[in-house]
Formats: sequence, C-alpha cells, structure tokens
Amino acid sequence: MNKKLLAAALAAASMAACTDEPEVSPSVEPEASAPAAEVRPASPPAAQQTGGGALPDMIVIERGGFIPEGIEYDTTNERILVGSLAEGTVFEIAPDGTMTPVVEDMDLVSSVGIEVDEDRNRLLVANADSSVFGPDAPGPGQAKLGIYDLETGERLAMVDLAAAIPDAPADARYFSNDVAVGADGTAFVTDTMMSVIYRVGSDNQASVLHRLESGAAPNGIVYHDGGFLLVVAGDGNLYKVPVDDPDATTQVMLPEAIEGGDGMVWTADGRLAIVSNSQSRVIALASDDDWMTARLAGTASFEGQGTTAAVAGDDLLVVKPHFADQDPPSIERVTLD
Repeated sequence: MNKKLLAAALAAASMAACTDEPEVSPSVEPEASAPAAEVRPASPPAAQQTGGGALPDMIVIERGGFIPEGIEYDTTNERILVGSLAEGTVFEIAPDGTMTPVVEDMDLVSSVGIEVDEDRNRLLVANADSSVFGPDAPGPGQAKLGIYDLETGERLAMVDLAAAIPDAPADARYFSNDVAVGADGTAFVTDTMMSVIYRVGSDNQASVLHRLESGAAPNGIVYHDGGFLLVVAGDGNLYKVPVDDPDATTQVMLPEAIEGGDGMVWTADGRLAIVSNSQSRVIALASDDDWMTARLAGTASFEGQGTTAAVAGDDLLVVKPHFADQDPPSIERVTLD
C-alpha cells in the first residue's frame, strides 16, 4: 500500500476507538466514602537519561513515514525505543533524532505497543497488521506477541494470540494493541478489535484472560502491584481486571470519560498517565480506594496528535507519530500540572 494511503488509513484508525464505537455513558463518580489505602505500583528507578545527560524538550526524529505508535524507555541501557506501524522494526531514538534498528524481524508487520521487561531482559512487542483498518482490508489482521532479547534484539518467541480464541467467527478481525508485564513475568495484551485481553505465561502459551463487552475496544494497559490490570478503552471507560479473578472485572468510576484514551504509564510519583489521542493532552489519575474510583490528578497539553508515553526518571515523553503525512515524528517532554 502507498505510504500516504496507509498513513491516512491509520489516522482514521487511531480515532476509531474513541469516535466510531457506540456512545457509552461515562461512569459516574459515586458518593464519597472512607477510602482504603491505595496499593501503589513500584516506583520507577531514579532519573536515567539517554547518554547520561538531560533529554531535550523536543526530539524530532530524522525521517518520517514509519509511524511510531508505541514508545518505551529502557532504563537498563538508557535509551528511548519506539515501534513502527508502517515497517514493524523497533528503533532506538537518540536525543538528536537519529534512528538505530534494535529489532528487525520479517514477521513483525506493525509493532504497536512495546514493553521493556528489564527484570527478564526482554522486549515485548504487540505485533498487529495495520492494513486491517483500510477500506479494502486484505485480511483479518493479526494479534501476535513478539518477545525479544533486550540486549541483542534476538527473537525469543512469536506467540499467536488470536489462535487462543475458541470458536472465533469467520469474519473476526484482530489487532493486538498494547502489552503489560505482571510481577511474575506474565504478559497481558489487548486486542482492540476483538475486545479481548490475552494472557501469555512463562511458557509462551497464550490464553484469553478476559473479554470485555463487544465494542469496548480495549487499548492501553498497565499492571498494578495489587494484582490487577487497568485497561483504558475506546468506550471512554477505565476497567480494573483482577488477574486471579478476571470475572470480577469492574469499571473504575471516573471524574470524566477518557476520550481518545490510548497509551498509559505509571509516573515516577505513582500517578496513572493516560495519553488522549483525540485531545492532545495527558490525563493523570490517582485513586484512594484501590482503583474502585479515580480522581483527576493533573493534566498536560501538547501540540498535534500523540498516542503513547514513556517515563524516563521524572520525565514524561509523548510520541507523536504523524499518521496522516510524511513529516518526521517527534517525541515531546511534557509536564503534568
């Protein structure tokens, strides 16, 4: 597909999760009650920045067209990593914008969300096929998880997530979107089109952890040390999914619907930062009752369309892919108020 046509299709796709799904009334915050103590995620390591120095406020990447939707900060090697919807390759991005391939794999079609698992020296990549969003999609898309050696980029496994769905309908479409890692190394991957959360164990075997309501369109996902996942979805809701009891999944009661909720990350001070790909802002949430409810805990704005964020020490880095044109993507450092 011509890159410009692909970019236009992806621009529409990036908005689909927040605009094309049926309207769902946002959760209503309940009356205040005595909050329980929050179990916070482990704090990220102290500030480590690429090359040992402060990162610039804006990094303009050296070329356009590759469409980096996912971003991570590798604290072990002090480097920024981004994926590529158009090419699949995972790149390291230097502070001056130069690109170095880290993972080159012919089976990586569209690398979407990426997750660094420093404890196990792994890089996890949600491997989808962005052509599934085109008006003449050639196939059902795909939902796979690529697992790579963090140091060398060598492939350790390629897990077919879609194969874990029993009795899938003939017209099923798949799009693995984001990935999180649990305390024991279990990986959890969202499938936006199937409204499914997959689980991949240490044996690299996939299963369906939980299926949200049809049309929920799960997107960003994070793991909480309390033993549950938080998942933002295209229906404007945030879901709490207990890993050991996924049938007990609930909607987090929010102060407002999360429109265009995309990538999520825990900040250095324990807030949940959600990038809105439709509002050009980051929304930070906190909870006083173990994420039964959430309160607004800060916002940050940026120019253009951003999708996901990474934490580098105290810095919050938002990637701006440039879906609809060939301009170079950028990475902007934003500050929550």
